[in-house]
Amino acid sequence: MRHHLPELFAISALVLIPCFWHRRIIAGDLGSHMYNAWLAQLIEHGQVSGLWIERRWNNVLFDLVVSGLGRVFSLHAAEKITVSVAVLIFFWGVFAFVSAASKRVPWFLVPVIGMITYGYTFHMGFFNYYLSIGIAFFGIAIFWRGNKWERLIPLALAPLILLAHPLGLVWMVGAIAYIGIAKVTPLRYQPLLLLAAAIALVLIHYDFWHHYIVEAQTQPFYFFTGADQLLLFGSRYEIPSVALICFSVCALAIDVSTRLRERGLWKQYSIPAQLYVLLLLSAVLLPNGIRLLNQAPALALLSGRLTSVSAAVFCCVLGVMHPRKWHLIGFAAIAVAFFTFLYQDTATVNKMEEQAERLERTLPPDQRILATIKALPGSRISIQHIADRACIGYCFSYGNYEPGSGEFRVHALPGNPYVMSSFDSVPDMEEGTYEVQPEDLPAYQLYQCSSSGKDLCIRPLEAGEENNRLGIEPGGE
Repeated sequence: MRHHLPELFAISALVLIPCFWHRRIIAGDLGSHMYNAWLAQLIEHGQVSGLWIERRWNNVLFDLVVSGLGRVFSLHAAEKITVSVAVLIFFWGVFAFVSAASKRVPWFLVPVIGMITYGYTFHMGFFNYYLSIGIAFFGIAIFWRGNKWERLIPLALAPLILLAHPLGLVWMVGAIAYIGIAKVTPLRYQPLLLLAAAIALVLIHYDFWHHYIVEAQTQPFYFFTGADQLLLFGSRYEIPSVALICFSVCALAIDVSTRLRERGLWKQYSIPAQLYVLLLLSAVLLPNGIRLLNQAPALALLSGRLTSVSAAVFCCVLGVMHPRKWHLIGFAAIAVAFFTFLYQDTATVNKMEEQAERLERTLPPDQRILATIKALPGSRISIQHIADRACIGYCFSYGNYEPGSGEFRVHALPGNPYVMSSFDSVPDMEEGTYEVQPEDLPAYQLYQCSSSGKDLCIRPLEAGEENNRLGIEPGGE
């Protein structure tokens, strides 16, 4: 770091551009996080009744930082700062992880790591999970190449990772255990270690399927290469995704063929390749969603979250290659296409949120808003929560899922006038099939009113009707 401070600052500034190229950061659940940070402020100042804040030991790090900064700055500034910090932690965590695996500084992979940083996990807004694995990558890197007492540093990071999300701690502990064993295992016996780990995954699969309510993964295993992190707002993202796979495979094939007689080549590739294979198996064998005991919402979209780790480990495999200028040129060209698409599509969703804000402010203050805003045609990214963030400071997003789920800081008591206290009805509200009850009124529905999905309307609701009765499905009639 001492030798490369100018490069580190320049790359950090470049990596943060997507956080500032529009007024709002478009990232799925981020709108909900910010809305609940505002609710927390109202609770702390005694401005609402029937809502309360629970002290939690997990799934709250991002929210705690946003709320803390929100006491000093505006929530808009707090959002920009906290997301920027999360982006830098994730980016440099992956960078450190790849450096540890390859024993070199992977400058030529900066475009790839940048794309992963703004991949599916980021744009779905899973920021507590995002922070947890970003910090975990630092912990794994330190263990992998640390000496003596330095290997204890991951223990110090463990509480912080857990405060963000338990899955980050599971990843760090599992990776450290495997790397530690593989490093002392002769190369010829490492296939047996890989087999043992694969059997452990099969046993975990069996346990989950027989003791919990699970949602099986429906996508084929080759979908979860890590390049799926680039599949975001439409089918055109297949261009950078497929290009990344093809270019990477060609680069690896050329590197191996030209270094075939190099002593120790297979040892360099061994551990990163094994971790990558295990992550592919994990995406296939582990559930896409699971409901634990006494948990209202299921822990969902696990496979999509996991592939951000798969993508980072694939970067470790790429990092073993001898860097060539054409590597950097090729990866940079793919990144240019990816970020061009991303700028255009996030601009579109920004305009939709501006619409939502204008429409909500045509109503008297402190009204209840139900919203059904479905993903745009071909998109994997949820945009439902733009309605939540648009309400900050003016109205109440009655169907926001966090308070009723019991899995976040803000909780709701039955009968409160601001938000649903039970999670059971929230999915129906988001889908637009909720039957409006007399006690819900007065309330208003924010909905998509054109087949493009980009135009929004708002109207008062009546008891007995489905909340999205007039909504038009994006891409439909």
